[in-house]
Amino acid sequence: MLRQRGAFVKTLDLAVECLDEEAFRGADLIAFYVPMHTATRLAARMIPKVRGLNRSAHIAAYGLYAPMNEVYLRHLGVQTILGGEFEEGLTALAQRLERGVEAMPGEQSEPRISLARQDFVLPDRGGLPGLDRYAYLQLPNGDRRTAGYVEASRGCKHRCRHCPVVPVYNGRFRVIPRQIVLEDIRQQAAAGARHISFGDPDFFNGPTHALRIAMALHEEFPDLTYDVTIKVEHLLAHAKLLPVLKKTGCLFVTTAVESVDDKILAILEKDHTREDFFRVVRRFDEVGLSLAPTFVAFTPWITLAGYLELLNVIAELELIRSVAPVQLTIRLLIPPGSRLLELSEVRALVGPLDEAALVYPWSNPDPEVETLHTQVRALVQQGATKPNDQIFSEIWELAHERAGRPVPSLPAMGARFAPAQLSEPWYCCAEPTQEQYAIL
Repeated sequence: MLRQRGAFVKTLDLAVECLDEEAFRGADLIAFYVPMHTATRLAARMIPKVRGLNRSAHIAAYGLYAPMNEVYLRHLGVQTILGGEFEEGLTALAQRLERGVEAMPGEQSEPRISLARQDFVLPDRGGLPGLDRYAYLQLPNGDRRTAGYVEASRGCKHRCRHCPVVPVYNGRFRVIPRQIVLEDIRQQAAAGARHISFGDPDFFNGPTHALRIAMALHEEFPDLTYDVTIKVEHLLAHAKLLPVLKKTGCLFVTTAVESVDDKILAILEKDHTREDFFRVVRRFDEVGLSLAPTFVAFTPWITLAGYLELLNVIAELELIRSVAPVQLTIRLLIPPGSRLLELSEVRALVGPLDEAALVYPWSNPDPEVETLHTQVRALVQQGATKPNDQIFSEIWELAHERAGRPVPSLPAMGARFAPAQLSEPWYCCAEPTQEQYAIL
């Protein structure tokens, strides 16, 4: 959109590229994309450096986490905040600056959060690094496939208390036209993609829209595989659609289980139960489709016994190879605007907002749980190249020892095959790793 309206645009992906100082020195507008927690933490380190390189450029932050962290970002020097459907606001900002119109400090003409329906255009990926610089798909037989990424929709019609989408979209979602999505897939396939990862918060927010895209994708590219993210609740409500996913090349479905404790699930307002998760696993076995569950393993309400139960459920369901080890380290993040802050019990347990960490900090009542989290996180980071089952075994031993219990033998792995997985071990709501900071 920026290029269509006459702007000269230089793109840098600081997740995989080093800082290009000259690009920043010559810019009139510098806009940081902050779609999630880690991206915002990395951007926060970059903004002061960039301001040092260019004192006169207008600095903006756009994406889901921009309005949620407006106060902190403005303290860092960000002048314009754009969230939700940000494209029109970003182009309007560029055109305003071109006319020489600057807003008063702390003010802006463009909406901070826009949920207006907009006319999408085909993403211009020409300035980005090649797909081979990004995460790839690892198949069970050891083969690799270059992966691409698209979104068929944004936002979500659900309002889970802990979800960072909710403070911005508040139960609404927007679909991206099918032809735009398919054309984006075509250009990534031409660039070498053999697998597409759909980044929708929930692929089944609009199941008819999603299935039409999946079927059209498979008809045009029968050898192209894909993966999606779908809520447990939707996997049950639309269980009859799972064979269609399987038939059209879906290799695995990521689903945010979060917990196997019904009390914690109720606090998070996930709208599913422990038994619902079990039902989904059984249904996926029937269909022959791989499930990739994600969890918020550490919350203020988890106990050592509860963590052991989570490990035991994963093992009993034969999901050890299907759960990325980082999922066993995820700590509940409570960002500004989180619906969790509606609960008096949460407000009572959190400390003052830590702007730099982007969260309201909390501690588990049991210091042993805090110690376990620190040790599990270190174990997973140090074992990033180890197989899932090996890391799980080490966590199994560590957790039982920390709980002062004998270490039982792990249940047999069972017949379920190891699923395909993306090579990137990072997860959207995980804290940044030292490796991610190092590139800056």
